[in-house]
Formats: sequence, C-alpha cells, structure tokens
Amino acid sequence: ANIMDALDKLNDLVDESDPDVDIPNIVHAFQTAERIRVDHPDQDWFHLTGLIHDLGKIMAFYDEPQWATVGDTFAVGCAYAPSIVYRETSFYNNPDLYDERYNTKYGIYKPNCGLENVLISWGHDEYLYRVLKHNKCTIPDEGLAMIRFHSFYPWHSGKDYMHLCTDKDLKMMEWVLEFNKYDLYTKSTDIPDIEALKPYYQTLIDKYIPGELEW
Repeated sequence: ANIMDALDKLNDLVDESDPDVDIPNIVHAFQTAERIRVDHPDQDWFHLTGLIHDLGKIMAFYDEPQWATVGDTFAVGCAYAPSIVYRETSFYNNPDLYDERYNTKYGIYKPNCGLENVLISWGHDEYLYRVLKHNKCTIPDEGLAMIRFHSFYPWHSGKDYMHLCTDKDLKMMEWVLEFNKYDLYTKSTDIPDIEALKPYYQTLIDKYIPGELEW
C-alpha cells in the first residue's frame, strides 16, 4: 500500500488509549498536519510528519492488539525509568526486572551511546519509524525523531535516559516537544476537509515517501 491508502484505513480506527479524542485517526492526522502547516509554513516535511505520525497504528488491523500498538514507550535493556506510567505495577512479572544484565542504569548500553543505538519498546512509533527507514524515505532526521519518539514520554517529558543521549538527541528532543504541541490535547471539533487537502499532501508524499511501500 502507499501512504494515502494507509491513511484511508485509519478512517476505521479510534485509539482506545487516547484520552481526548473519539474521532477516526485520519481526522486527527489532518488536524495535526494543518495546525503545523499554519505555524511552520516553510517546513513541508513537518506538515507531512504531522500527517503520518500515527500511521503505525494500522498494525491494529492485522491482529495486533491495541495494548501492543498504542500508549507510551520506554527503553528496554536497561533499568525501567521512574517516570514510566504505572512503573511500580507494570513490570513485576517481567524477568528483565530481576536480570543483572538489564536492570542497571546503563544495562546493555554505554554512556551517551545515542538513542539510535537504544532499543525502544514496541508500538506504533517504532513500527512506522522502521517502515520509513526500510523504504528509504527522505524525511529529515528531525521528522523521523518525531515519529519514533513522540510516545517516548519518559524521555522527552520525564527527562529520563539522559545518560544515554548525545548532543544530537537533545536537539532532536526540542523538535519532538515542538511536535507534541500539535499532537496532544489540542484536538478540536473542527473537521478539516480531507478530500480538499489530499492533493497538497499527496505532493509531499510523492516528494518524501513515494510509491508503494513494503510494510
């Protein structure tokens, strides 16, 4: 499928974990993109990133349960960060919690190794990031960071995992935080005219992620 086909599929998905939206994800996608477009008119890759950021949720249509595709993400292979939601009650059955290879501050990682070298828990962020990398999309690193890390709240909001970060990661965090202003708790009842907007966004898809993709 191409990107627009996948977006159309989101017409049938309402995210059970989202606290403030009961509209199809495709509407949220265009709302997010259009708000970004107003404030950042010259950064077309940012508009496209806003449009596709939740596209990994199409996993929900292929027998992947929502608990495995939505919600916050965290680093694996090292100690679970204190700011993870339900940190105290979520991991007691996970053997990693009791494994000395994985339950220390650095775990399997080296100081300041860079988040591109850190394994992140599975979800729609990580899936779409991997799909885009596999298909050699040309969205800049800033956009790819927004896609991969927008649910990585223990990092960009809890400020955990800083000991694994490079200077580049900290610059990327600024972009992720900028993106999240448009993604969360800014949903409105204004429904964009999706059909009227599709031609503009199709030009961006053709520019950065053209053709049929391998999913």
